[in-house]
Amino acid sequence: MIRIGTSGYSFDDWHGPFYPADLSRGKRLEFYAARFPVVEVNSTYYRIPHPAVFRRMEEKTPDRFRFFVKLNQAVTHKGRADADHFREFLVAISPLEEAGKLQGALAQFPWSFRRSGRNVAYLEHLRNRMEGRPLFVEFRHDSWAREETFGELEELGIGFCSVDEPRLRGLFPPIARATNGIGYVRFHGRNEANWWGRGAGDRYDYDYRDEELAEWIGLIRELESAAADTYIFFNNCHAGRAAGNAARMGELLGLGP
Repeated sequence: MIRIGTSGYSFDDWHGPFYPADLSRGKRLEFYAARFPVVEVNSTYYRIPHPAVFRRMEEKTPDRFRFFVKLNQAVTHKGRADADHFREFLVAISPLEEAGKLQGALAQFPWSFRRSGRNVAYLEHLRNRMEGRPLFVEFRHDSWAREETFGELEELGIGFCSVDEPRLRGLFPPIARATNGIGYVRFHGRNEANWWGRGAGDRYDYDYRDEELAEWIGLIRELESAAADTYIFFNNCHAGRAAGNAARMGELLGLGP
């Protein structure tokens, strides 16, 4: 089964493009969950919330709804993976787990995280810290784009996150693989001018054209045939474009409303 959603849902600039202009902030998730079956929670990258936050989110979604939660930046960008930090994270997401709505955690690593024996060992350390819960990794640097990486992820039971991003030297290319039985794809946009912070705009200010989305149809079908489930998220969240592109991708894949 293929499920499509967005990377986050609570954005002020989505009012008008996606949310009704007069919709209250407290009703955003309910509105979103009536249109998409899954969401990726990115706010945990910046701060780990109290479990009550996820309890309220769980209560606002139907039984069929699913969540992925991003690991905190201390883990992926600062190399902090101590027991206390993970204990706080696992307690925070426990309401989702108890409700059967947690599908896994995403470790999004920066471009500076290069392939090395030490960093492969760090992945194993994170897997252990998750205590059996599904873990997925996203690489930005193309040093990880090799068969050895996929074999190691399979051995570790860690899921691979495929990415669509600008075709810039050194960035991870568009490769679709399912290393733990689950397909996972994130669309970041192809904003080359602003990707490295050279421009004055948002890196994720990008609106996919149909022909760009169509480039992934074959890859997604490959994932669908190799994985039990496939999840697709759009992270080009500027001005509601992620929601629009997610809906359009569903149409191109023939998923229906």
